[in-house]
Amino acid sequence: MPSYPMFYVVLAIIAVIIAVVSFLAGIAHRRKTAEAAIGSANDEARRILSDAMKTAESKKKESILEAKEEIHRARAEADKELRERRNEVQRQERRIQQKEETLDRKTENLEVKEEKINNRSKEIDQKLEEIEQVKKSQFDMLERISGFSTEQAKNYLLSNLEGELKHEKAVKILDFEQQYKEDSDKAARELISQAIQRCAADHSSEATVSVVALPNDEMKGRIIGREGRNIRALETATGVDLIIDDTPEAITLSSFDPIRREVARISLEKLIVDGRIHPARIEETVEKARAEVDRTIKLEGEKAMLDAGVHSMNPELVKLLGKLHYRTSYGQNVLNHSMEVCYLSGIMAAELGEDVTLARRAGLLHDIGKALDHEHEGSHIALGVEVAKKCKESEAVIHAIHAHHGDVEAKTVIACLVQAADAISAARPGARRENVENYIKRLEKLEEIANSFEGVERSFAIQAGREIRIMIKPDVVDDDQMVLVAREIVKRIENDLDYPGQIKVNLIRENRVIDYAK
Repeated sequence: MPSYPMFYVVLAIIAVIIAVVSFLAGIAHRRKTAEAAIGSANDEARRILSDAMKTAESKKKESILEAKEEIHRARAEADKELRERRNEVQRQERRIQQKEETLDRKTENLEVKEEKINNRSKEIDQKLEEIEQVKKSQFDMLERISGFSTEQAKNYLLSNLEGELKHEKAVKILDFEQQYKEDSDKAARELISQAIQRCAADHSSEATVSVVALPNDEMKGRIIGREGRNIRALETATGVDLIIDDTPEAITLSSFDPIRREVARISLEKLIVDGRIHPARIEETVEKARAEVDRTIKLEGEKAMLDAGVHSMNPELVKLLGKLHYRTSYGQNVLNHSMEVCYLSGIMAAELGEDVTLARRAGLLHDIGKALDHEHEGSHIALGVEVAKKCKESEAVIHAIHAHHGDVEAKTVIACLVQAADAISAARPGARRENVENYIKRLEKLEEIANSFEGVERSFAIQAGREIRIMIKPDVVDDDQMVLVAREIVKRIENDLDYPGQIKVNLIRENRVIDYAK
């Protein structure tokens, strides 16, 4: 018997061989299984491909059929549209042909009418030639009968016509003026008399100097100070001239600016009461006085606004109204004048049924430009218009300011009322005082204007320039021409002179026949 170790070796070898054989057999089996699976997958792929090709072919045929149907349908629609357009073109052609035929007929008719008109024109020309010949023969006959040539006859007729027209024009002017004066004077007299009676305002005449009373003459020396330092400091701080003369217990303050003069007056009175007068104290007192005057200006503006019944006014306008308290025009306080114009405008507006508030506002602000000092260029009218526009006032108020002295034509009833109220306030007896030299120049200018007209012999300005009497040369100006001459003189006065109220132009013509019995 073999030995046991060898036996185990053989068993091991046999086991290895069996394992190898089993492994190889598994591999072969798996290979056959995989090949079988691959074959079936290929068959399935070929089947799917065959089905897909069949489906694609059928889809292709369907698409081709649908495309053919779409093409056929589009072709049918195109043919239909083409037929419709062809029919429309044919209708248009028939319509155009009809219009052409109508135009041809009208053209023929126009040619016939034109021919008739030409024939008629020739007949008219022949008639005109015949008329001219008859007219010429008649003119020749008239010249022989009258002894005048054509030009002489024309001049004779025109001279007679001019005289008749001049007489008729003068008569119509007189009638119109008489009727106009009767109607307007009656209404204006009633309206203005009511306004004046209902508004009675005080007037104060102010000058360019103020007088400050002193407790004693010793105070003059203290105001002058050592080597005049106090008076120089006061004049420098206020811009006012101090006049210290022999007048007992009084000092005169001179300045054309009333606000500066008021500041100086208040400062000087405070210094006199305080007793401490030196440059530092003067400067401090002037500043306090200036602040006090500013407060007074504001209070006066607010008071004027409330008294006038005007509300919602720009603060700048309120301040300017307060400054008018210190302004004067021909000696009349401008704020008092503005208040009076405000009242008069409101009263007349109420009588006429106009806007009373608007009339009062326009009257109160009509002279607002006078509150601006020399630093602003322009007349008080232009400055007032500029300030009113800047402060967003209404167009009616701005126009009333612009037109209250006739710089522009008054186009609203409110502007006319402000004009009338301004003239009434300025023309009150004692309201204003005029410089004597300017007054005399105005009278001389009035007479000079009247004497410059042809046919005026002499003229006399009377009633303080409210009336001018003009002596007319009777051999130069007849009764009819007097009306025209008076009208021209009035226009010249209105254009060349500035005057309050109105001026009466009185023409006097007199014929005297003198003979002597011998």
